Amino acid sequence: MNGRRPHQPQDSRNGLLFGIGAYGLWGVLPIYFKLLLRVPAVDIVAHRVIWSIPFLGALITLSNGWGKVRTAVGDPKTLGILALTAVLIGGNWLLYVYAITSDRILAASFGYYLNPLANVLLGRFVLHERLNRLQWTAVAIAAAGISVLAAGALSQLWLSLSLCITFAFYGLFRKIVSADPLTGLGIETGLLFPFAIVWLAMRASNGVPVMGRTPSDTTLLVLAGIVSTTPLILFTAAARRLAYSTLGMLQFIAPTLQFLIAVLLYGERFTTAHAIAFPAIWIALGLYVTALIRSPRLPQAPE
Repeated sequence: MNGRRPHQPQDSRNGLLFGIGAYGLWGVLPIYFKLLLRVPAVDIVAHRVIWSIPFLGALITLSNGWGKVRTAVGDPKTLGILALTAVLIGGNWLLYVYAITSDRILAASFGYYLNPLANVLLGRFVLHERLNRLQWTAVAIAAAGISVLAAGALSQLWLSLSLCITFAFYGLFRKIVSADPLTGLGIETGLLFPFAIVWLAMRASNGVPVMGRTPSDTTLLVLAGIVSTTPLILFTAAARRLAYSTLGMLQFIAPTLQFLIAVLLYGERFTTAHAIAFPAIWIALGLYVTALIRSPRLPQAPE
C-alpha cells in the first residue's frame, strides 16, 4: 500500500474542469494583453515577472512549500536546469506578448498548435520513446503544412516556430527536473526577478512611464502576474487528476480560441498559406489524438 487513495470519478470531473479552465484562460489571454498596446512587450513581461512573485510566494506559503524550494535551490543540477527553463519560459512569454501586441495572434496560435507534435518528436529523439505509424503520419502531415506556410508566410513563420520550440524544450526540461510545478515556477520567476527589476529601473531612469500612461494600464500591469499564473496553477491541478491523453486533447482549446480571436475579433489576415497549413495541422492533431486513444498503454493519471 502506498497510502494514496485511488482516483475517484469526482477527481476526473474536477480535473476536466481545471483543464478546461486553464486552456480556456490561455486561449483568451490575447484579449487581456491587447488592452496594453501602449506598453512595450518587454515591459509587460517584466511586470508579469515582478507581480507574480507575491502571488507565488503566497501559494508556496499556503502549501508549506518553502522546504521544497530550499532543497531545489541547494541542488546545483536542479538549480541549473531551472535557470535554463527560466530563460526558455521568459523568452516564450516575450515572444507571445510581442505576437499579440504586434497583431500576430494567428502566428502565435499556429506555434501552439505545433507544440504537441514537437513534444512527440522530442519524446522520440531525446527520451527515446517509440512512435507508431499513425503518429509518424501525423508528424509528416504537420511538416507538410509547415512547408506550405514557409513558402507563403515566411515573414511570420519564425515567430510560430520560436514559440513552439521554446515551449517544447521548456516542457522537456521541466519533465526531467526534480522539482514540483509550483516549486519550479517559483524558482524560475525568482531567477527572472532581478532582470525584470533592473530593466524597469533603467527604463524609469530614462523617463519612461513604466507603470503605464493611464490608471487602466497600471491596474492591468499589476494584475498581469495573477492573470498569467492562474492558468498554470489550474493546469497543475488538472495534470494531477487526468490521464495524459485527456490533457493532450484539452491542450488544443487554447490555440483554437486564439485562432478564432485573431480572425473574428481582430481581423488578422487569413492567407491561402494559412488555409492550407492550419487544416494540415488539425488533421495531424486528429491523427495524434487517435493514436493516443487507440494505444494499448494509455498513461493514467498519477495516483
